[in-house]
Amino acid sequence: MPATVEMDGFDHKIVAALLEDGRMSVTDLAAAVGLSKTPCQVRLRKLIASGVIRGFCAIVDAEKMGLDHVAFAEVKLDDTREQALKAFNAAVRRIPEVEECHMIASSFDYLLKVRTADIRRYRAVLGEKISSLPHVASTSTFVAMETVKDRTR
Repeated sequence: MPATVEMDGFDHKIVAALLEDGRMSVTDLAAAVGLSKTPCQVRLRKLIASGVIRGFCAIVDAEKMGLDHVAFAEVKLDDTREQALKAFNAAVRRIPEVEECHMIASSFDYLLKVRTADIRRYRAVLGEKISSLPHVASTSTFVAMETVKDRTR
C-alpha cells in the first residue's frame, strides 16, 4: 500500500479545484484556492511529484460517442489463488469496454463496469471477452437505466 501523503487545506483545495476543471491555468487555480501564483505552482508540482495527482486526461461524453449503454457484471472465479487472480487481472485490463474492475469481498469476486453502444454489443463483449477470461466460473449482469451521479460529469 502506498504511504498516505500529508496534505493541508490548500493542497485539498487545489485537488478539489482540479477535479472540477483540470485545464484551469495556474493563475486561476491560485485565485480559486487563495494563494499567489508561485506558492500555488510549487504545491501543484509537489502534488504531482508525490503521486497525489497522477496525471491529467480528457473526459469524453460517452453518449455523444454512441457508448451510452452501461452494465455492471458480477464475476465469480473458479480459483482465487494469487496466480489465478493475477491472470484474471492482466487479461481484464486488455478489454477496452471494461471501464472499471474492482475485486469485491462478497459472494462474487469482481465487479466490472462495462460500457458499450447497446445491449447487443454488451452481449458480445460478455460472451466473447469477459466469459472467456481466465478462471471465470460465472457472471451476472445488472444494466444501468440512468446515471444519477458520476464524478466525471
